[in-house]
Amino acid sequence: MKQFRLNYLVAFLFSIIVILSGCMNEQDAVSSKPAKQENSTAEEASETTAATTEQADIPEELKKPIKIAAIMQMSIGTFSSQYIAGVKEQVQKFGGEVQIYNADNDLTKMASYVETAITQNVDAILLDHGRADALEGPVKKAVEKGIPVVAFDNDLNIPGVTVIDQDDYSLAWKTLKTLAEDLNGEGNIVTIWVGGFTPMERRHVIYDAFKKRYPNIKEVAKFGTASANTALDTQTQMEAILKKYPNKGDIDAVFATWDEFAKGATRAIEQAGRNEIKVYGIDLSDEDLQMMQKPNSPWVATTATDPAEVGRVQVRFAYQKIAGEKTPNIYSLEPHLVKRSDLPNQQVSMNELHEYISGWGQSNVAISPWMKTLEAQVKNK
Repeated sequence: MKQFRLNYLVAFLFSIIVILSGCMNEQDAVSSKPAKQENSTAEEASETTAATTEQADIPEELKKPIKIAAIMQMSIGTFSSQYIAGVKEQVQKFGGEVQIYNADNDLTKMASYVETAITQNVDAILLDHGRADALEGPVKKAVEKGIPVVAFDNDLNIPGVTVIDQDDYSLAWKTLKTLAEDLNGEGNIVTIWVGGFTPMERRHVIYDAFKKRYPNIKEVAKFGTASANTALDTQTQMEAILKKYPNKGDIDAVFATWDEFAKGATRAIEQAGRNEIKVYGIDLSDEDLQMMQKPNSPWVATTATDPAEVGRVQVRFAYQKIAGEKTPNIYSLEPHLVKRSDLPNQQVSMNELHEYISGWGQSNVAISPWMKTLEAQVKNK
């Protein structure tokens, strides 16, 4: 009887292992394919799993050094620098080369850079910001020539072009909801915003909804300028606002739709000794974290994604396109609310933020099995 029970137990455990193994293989297959395939048949799922396993070999298209053009509408502040660092890091891990182009907020120049990249016959083009009305023509030309394009924070809608974003609606709502809760639904705020940028326009949609949702929160001032010295310009403008509203209670909070705005507002408030005014921002960098963690900092909350991870994801989508894999038309990275009260007393960096903010910098998206093989090959050279 004991021997029978033992044999039964062994058989049972073996069956569980087989089932778990099958589930793991199925999960691997699903994670590397678009979500639309979730209704496929069991036979199709089996074929998908087999194909995914074979993809552990480096695709033929990637057995040569890959050249990428990364074209930015502008490069201002530490968010942009950490985004660039993420792009470069991932390209280097894959053994490729990347050329960064900064259009200095000139959309005509940005479009010309796309034309330049096409002429140079690069293997892929990455776009950071920009607008469809300026870029649609040259981007279509790139796609027709077979050059993959992956855009970040852009309003392009062209078949074959993957557009990723930080889910600007969620970014704005999480910050604004926190502001409203802290004010208990009533108070006076200053809003810092600028138009002409796709993510800013999306954030403003949520701001309009916020004003209707919380009618007792009044906007007393609104301004914003994107320049080569945005944080400094914002500080000067905020100083003027503080002089216009000099009394405690005139202003309860600042909603800053960009971390460069938040930095300028925070410095103005600190220098004026008006720390009763709280700052609620969007985006995050190492410099921002240092400002938020200062004792009695007015900057109390921000919603953001890891800018370096944005860059890495964009590169991975580009490599998947070069390899001939299917990629989504749109993809939104999940943003996270970071409150000063959630951070430790000691200074932390963006690389350590995942220890305090669940899910930070761990998107785990646009990853194919062959990428590990490619990274290992580059590392061993």
